[in-house]
Amino acid sequence: MGQKTAAGRVKSPPRFFHLFALWLRQHPEFGAFAGTVIVFIGFSFTATRFLTADSMASILTVAAELGIVSAGITFLMISGEFDLSVGSVLGVAAMIFAMTSKAGWPHLAGWVLALLASAGIGLLNGIIVTRTRIPSFITTLGAMMFWRGILLAVTGGFPISYFPREMPLMFFALNGRFAGQFRTSALWFLGIMLLLNLVLVRTRYGNAVYATGGNREAARVLGVATDKVKLINFVISAVLAGLAGCIQFSRFLSVDPMRGLGLELEAIAAAVIGGTLLTGGAGNLIGTLFGVLLVGMVRSGLVQAGAPAYWYQAFVGLIVVVAVIVNTNLRRWALK
Repeated sequence: MGQKTAAGRVKSPPRFFHLFALWLRQHPEFGAFAGTVIVFIGFSFTATRFLTADSMASILTVAAELGIVSAGITFLMISGEFDLSVGSVLGVAAMIFAMTSKAGWPHLAGWVLALLASAGIGLLNGIIVTRTRIPSFITTLGAMMFWRGILLAVTGGFPISYFPREMPLMFFALNGRFAGQFRTSALWFLGIMLLLNLVLVRTRYGNAVYATGGNREAARVLGVATDKVKLINFVISAVLAGLAGCIQFSRFLSVDPMRGLGLELEAIAAAVIGGTLLTGGAGNLIGTLFGVLLVGMVRSGLVQAGAPAYWYQAFVGLIVVVAVIVNTNLRRWALK
């Protein structure tokens, strides 16, 4: 920040810092990348077996499921909205996939039904937000509680398991091992991140997403269908949460009614660490990718370092606060 002179005026930061802050404003993913490198180096020295292939596979497996959800959350946050119901949507989709599999349905049909149900929930959230102008925080908070209650009512609070004699092809495609402990979920994760980032930074729709979150009224005057953009992003967010639920069920072969509880906060945290603004209008999927990898490394590294499991949430919370402070100050410097 600038320093006060004897006359009481605030001196601008040195030109080098101004240019650096301006560059970082245009590349918010750099902060998440730097944080990921620092955490990686730190755990390489403090955590046993952190640098092994199995450890890297474990980190990618955890990051993939969170990252797919975070990709949809990032799209939605850039357009200026939140979705706190993604954890419940993940649970609903996983439960539908589990119930249809156990009932003898074709696995592809059960998977499609789970994604359609997720899309329906996202569409309903989007319609309520765009038609009633109720803040998305409130709307999706209610949806989170409602669908979690439905899950508990339908299942009676009991988990559902499905153990086929052989690994179904659909399950292998979603979360099978293809190289040692590395799973196909990592390929889904990386593919979705890169595809959505390409849409965000290289297409007219991506420009519309940024414009909607940056200044909704100005975007509307320029011809952007802001309500339609938000509606589509609610559906994208919910469908990706449903996909993550199906991927997770394919790994565990069981699901309980509390599956996905608290996931929405981790997804928002990963997006914020990656440089996505809570106010909308800024962010990208590459930053979220590094944010997710950072969260995954923290979860795995703390366990391997012998730290109690409850330190995970405290550590992630600290990283989120630091990321917000740094990004806010850099934007102020860049605007001077």
